[in-house]
Amino acid sequence: MSLENAKDFYQVLGSNEAIYEQYYKQCSRWGAFGIWNWDKKAIISFAATLGYHFTENELDRVWFQPEASTLENSQNLSISESFSSIS
Repeated sequence: MSLENAKDFYQVLGSNEAIYEQYYKQCSRWGAFGIWNWDKKAIISFAATLGYHFTENELDRVWFQPEASTLENSQNLSISESFSSIS
């Protein structure tokens, strides 16, 4: 469920410019060599203010393993469909 919250949070960011601006201001920092750094703890805290709760591990999965979360959802759907066909 929390992984789904993380994905939903990023969907909201992509569709709401005002929320994205707040996210950008509160969760990113100008780092060394001119590279922006994203503060995971700030992201999780910001998301929680909007009602989205997830862990750093789940945030990493959304960032770096999007196909894994899609596969997990497909497997859950497949299992759910199997159980509904039994009854």
